[in-house]
Amino acid sequence: MKPVDLGDGVCGPFLVAPGDGASSILTRDISQRTLRWERPFICYGGAVHLYKASVFSYNINMRRLMEDIKTGQFNHVYLLCGEEDYLRGVYKDKLVKAMTVPDDNMNFTVFEGKNIEVGKVIDLAQTLPFLAPRRVILIENSGFFKSSQEQLAEYMKEIPEDTYFIFCEKEVDKRSKLYKAVKNEGYISEFGIQDEATLQKWILQLVAKEKKQISRQAMELFLSKTGTDMANIQSEFEKLACYTMDKDAIMPEDVEAICTERLQNRIFDMVEAVAGRRQKQALSLYYDLIALKEPPMRILFMIARHFNLLMQTKSYLLRRMDERMIAEKMSLAPFIVRKYKNQASKFELSFLRRMVEECVDAEERVKKGKMTDIIAVEMLIIEASRSI
Repeated sequence: MKPVDLGDGVCGPFLVAPGDGASSILTRDISQRTLRWERPFICYGGAVHLYKASVFSYNINMRRLMEDIKTGQFNHVYLLCGEEDYLRGVYKDKLVKAMTVPDDNMNFTVFEGKNIEVGKVIDLAQTLPFLAPRRVILIENSGFFKSSQEQLAEYMKEIPEDTYFIFCEKEVDKRSKLYKAVKNEGYISEFGIQDEATLQKWILQLVAKEKKQISRQAMELFLSKTGTDMANIQSEFEKLACYTMDKDAIMPEDVEAICTERLQNRIFDMVEAVAGRRQKQALSLYYDLIALKEPPMRILFMIARHFNLLMQTKSYLLRRMDERMIAEKMSLAPFIVRKYKNQASKFELSFLRRMVEECVDAEERVKKGKMTDIIAVEMLIIEASRSI
């Protein structure tokens, strides 16, 4: 494996601009002038932060799950919940793999969707496993934790010794009886949206596996295009890795060439154009989305959501909250809040509130047949760029 020479402004899998202090710090902190890929690190303005192979090891919930898998000492019921679909799926698969035998349809059953009959689940749970140490029941996207499930909640106290439940749900109500029962009788692991630093470390891991490097600008551009959805990040990185197969380093132009722009980013650019009274540019971005077959009502929904987030951000800023507090309040990554903060500063709170109301009015006009969806959104953009 080829060492990376630290003297030329390259550090680990992350490129840094020569002259930013990185080389001198590395010379002081590290005895050798070369690093191998086994020890990647991040450089921000010359500061060096080493990290281990497991990016998410800091999370006590995930560490507990891995400990159960490693020791084979399982709880009789697990609940995996939270907004991060990718991590929830990864740990669901790890648990299932550790607790079941491949292709054992006799002792492993999956229930999915809103129409699951609780009686059938309990009957199955009461059935002894066939030539296996345990019966595993996986229940996904059931909505059980958002509704009254007294029967199942009571059953959690009576689970047989050889029966195990895995619930996998995006949204839960922590006040529900079933949630409290699972918390008392089993283990709950919540997977939230990961912060910017964690996502960057994870991307660096992906970069290192491909034996490549990535510039700081490329990293920031890549994250701005993908957002915080880890499944989307992985999918887009696979495309990027294939596109740069013959290159040692990933640069911003590579990201621009191959990575898909999210609808949310285009909406952001559209609102930015509105803020600058660039009506023609805002409309051009809208027509581009129409040409890409984006439904006008979906565009309207995203515009309404965007103005609503800007309104919340502006309100919190007026209350002198910092980025971290705003991020917690809005359940967004800090780097996303930073973008909203910069854009919100260009608008008055009254204007943002009015635009949210205009979006609702536009939707109502379409539903009542007073205007076509394409024209309704077009008029909204024109009105917004005129009245700011």
